[in-house]
Amino acid sequence: MERTLSGWYSPSLHKEMPIAVYGHYGFALLLIPTAAADYLEYERFQLIDAMKPHLEGGLLKVFSIDSINADSWMNDHMDPRHKSMRHQQWNDYVFHEVIPFMRTHTSKDTPIIVCGASFGALHSMNLFLKRPDLIQGVIAMSGVYDLTEYTKGYFDDDVYFNSPLHYMSNLTDHAILETIRASRHIHILSGRGAYEDPGASGRFARLLYDKGINYELDLWGPEWPHDWNTWRHMLPQCLSTRF
Repeated sequence: MERTLSGWYSPSLHKEMPIAVYGHYGFALLLIPTAAADYLEYERFQLIDAMKPHLEGGLLKVFSIDSINADSWMNDHMDPRHKSMRHQQWNDYVFHEVIPFMRTHTSKDTPIIVCGASFGALHSMNLFLKRPDLIQGVIAMSGVYDLTEYTKGYFDDDVYFNSPLHYMSNLTDHAILETIRASRHIHILSGRGAYEDPGASGRFARLLYDKGINYELDLWGPEWPHDWNTWRHMLPQCLSTRF
């Protein structure tokens, strides 16, 4: 399995941002880490190994990036408005820097699917819904889709426009909705075990249904908790059966 570590100084974030690339061919999977974790988290917790047959077989090529949650929503010493602004800068980093990098290392026609677990699921869903012209689908595992779960009571326009449960309720732009509806890969997965919130997945799926958006809601049993063993099984199974 090919593995390359790279990175650059991000003009959006004004800091060095690393990226790990796994595999050699296939559709592009953009991995968003959980909570305050980094670009090697999925490797450390053996999820990359769990995808190894798909990577070696050329089904997909993985691009794994850093979050900046430690410099925004997970930073208890930071002004809430600055957290919100930092989140917007991270979106710009993904859209204007990471996506072009992925295109350079695949092709202009290669589909891009974004994927994450836990807090990474919210970010992944948000990135897809904001720019379905750039990202063709999403695999969201064990997520909640209400950003106020993480903002400790703070709310502003940037929170609203990065909280899928909020802005999708009011989205009426026909062109954007039609682009989202064109996706064949909106996968919402959750266990029903310890620390999971399958109700959050169900509520967001119902919102998509009300907007005429096709999706898959896949709720696993109570033996699947909010933990890495669940995601090591979920993602490879999704890849095997849906792609």
